[in-house]
Parts: sequence; structure tokens; C-alpha cells
Amino acid sequence: MPVIIAIVVIAIAIALFCIKMSNDIVRASNRCDNAWDQINAQLKRRADLIPNLVETVKGYASHESGTLEAVIAARNGVTTATTPEDVMAADNQLTGALRQLFALSESYPDLKANANFQQLQAQLEETENKIVYARQSYNDCVLMFNNAIQTFPGSLFAGGRMPKKGFEISEADATAPRVQF
Repeated sequence: MPVIIAIVVIAIAIALFCIKMSNDIVRASNRCDNAWDQINAQLKRRADLIPNLVETVKGYASHESGTLEAVIAARNGVTTATTPEDVMAADNQLTGALRQLFALSESYPDLKANANFQQLQAQLEETENKIVYARQSYNDCVLMFNNAIQTFPGSLFAGGRMPKKGFEISEADATAPRVQF
């Protein structure tokens, strides 16, 4: 009788362990999805600010249409991207286009002094900081998920789940800007 009780207790412990491991992997995957949703929310916020920024700049630098069109095209690329890889690539293009737009503002002192432009620039800067944080959070979640499904014993419970890809910055973003005086 004590042997049967021991076997039942061990079987219950193994079953509980298996349930816990499986649930931990699901939770890690859900954390990644949630973190990705946070990135998308911040990207949407930034995309919503861009038309106002472009309209403000148009009034001062209307002949800089190439830069303005590049910003709008890059914004549209982010809003229409469907896969995480496409979103990452489109976001990198938008970041570069916004850099060009803000560099352009240096040539127009009246634009740079415009209160509306300054407010939009501050909101975009705040949003960019939130995007950086959201990317870091997403990458942390991806690391935890990938570790959970690729290490033992989690790999036994991965159920065919594939590793997720973290948010990568473009080569241009990884390079520090050159400042010349």
C-alpha cells in the first residue's frame, strides 16, 4: 500500500511539473505578444503625430517636398506593415526620414522657433523614448521565451514552437552620427 501511495504522489508531482512547464512557455509567448503590442501602440502614436509635424514644416519649408514625401511614405510603410520583420524594416526607414526632417529644421530658424513645431518635436521625442523602452521590453521577453523553449526541460514542452526574433536596429541606427563644427 505505501508503494502505491508513493507511485501516485510521484505521478501527481510529474503531472504538475509538466503542466507548470507548459504553462510557463505559454506565459512567455503571451508576454512576447503583449510586448509587441506595446511597440505597435507607440508606433501608432508616432504615426499619428507625423501628419501634424509635416503640415507644420510645409508652411516653412514647402520646397523641401522630397524630405516631406519621404517621411509620409515611411510613415505609411509602418502603418501598412503586417509582419514583425516588415514593421522593423519600415520603422528603421521612418526613423531615418524623421532624422532628415529634424536636420532640415536646423536650416529654418523660424520653423525651429515655432511653438507648434517645438511641441510636436517634444511629443515625438517622448514617443521615441517609449518606443526604445518597448523594444527593450520586447527583446527581453523574446530572450526569456527563446530560453524557455530551447533549454532543457522546456524544450520537451515547446510543442513545435519556433524561437522568436528580437527587434533589431538598422546598421544606420547602430552607427553614431558624425558631428562637425
